[in-house]
Amino acid sequence: MASLATNFTAFLFLVPLGLRRLLCSSSLYLKNPSLYRSKSWYFSDQKFKNIDLYFLIISLPIASFSEFFFFLTFSGHPTFKFSFFMQSTLLFLFWVLILVIVFRESFDSFIVNESFVFLFAGASFLLEYSVIGKNNTGVGGTVYGLLGELTLVCASACLVLSIKPSAFFAEFFLSCGLVFKGTWLLQAGFSLYTDAFTFKGCHKITIPIANEDVDLKCDLKEDSFRGVALVNLFFVAHVIGVFIGSFLLFGLLSSYRNLRHGEASGPLLAQLEPDSMLVRNEFELE
Repeated sequence: MASLATNFTAFLFLVPLGLRRLLCSSSLYLKNPSLYRSKSWYFSDQKFKNIDLYFLIISLPIASFSEFFFFLTFSGHPTFKFSFFMQSTLLFLFWVLILVIVFRESFDSFIVNESFVFLFAGASFLLEYSVIGKNNTGVGGTVYGLLGELTLVCASACLVLSIKPSAFFAEFFLSCGLVFKGTWLLQAGFSLYTDAFTFKGCHKITIPIANEDVDLKCDLKEDSFRGVALVNLFFVAHVIGVFIGSFLLFGLLSSYRNLRHGEASGPLLAQLEPDSMLVRNEFELE
């Protein structure tokens, strides 16, 4: 059960989040690559720069309870009920993840450390991967199958970071994966849930067929094959666009220090300075 509105909302969540992680992690890595350690969230000393975190804390439970309400009241096909239930569960898990991050930052608990947060995030992405696009076939199945692969990339990156927080390549893939998921969900919303951008020879249907959720019904096999080919072409275009944009951002941060996040002040430097002083003192003692 999806629509252009829900996919557009996910786009508004994921793309800014991924870009912010890429900006902050790249700035921290360029500051001192040898001391780099990924963080579950890149907090700022300016209150308004953390507005995305506050927005997630407020919006995710509202979305979760809304999905659960639809699950209880929707009287349609059992597959739709299962979809509503799983969406509400996943939204709740990611809300819990945000609360765990806030708890970790506020109390600096030894039990809830960075590795645990990344492990929890990876498990949440794996659960999402196991149910995403369930029972979708045809063109819709291809779209959500590719989305599932992006989710698996994010899960793998989180699991790597839980073991090795200094792995910048994993942070880079996590950030790009979040941006990619956002842009691909927007593409899916336009391709599957709008009449203006529906593939030639295909049209939307809302009635489950043979206990399957079919987003598009294509009249001919040739139309379905053409739709799948276009989906793969769009996916390649998104890959090229996201990675070119990410490398350009990294290159700009490398060339212009004033563009980096927390370069002059803030908690990023505050965490780096003690480590830098420790390394400097050890070198002087030797």
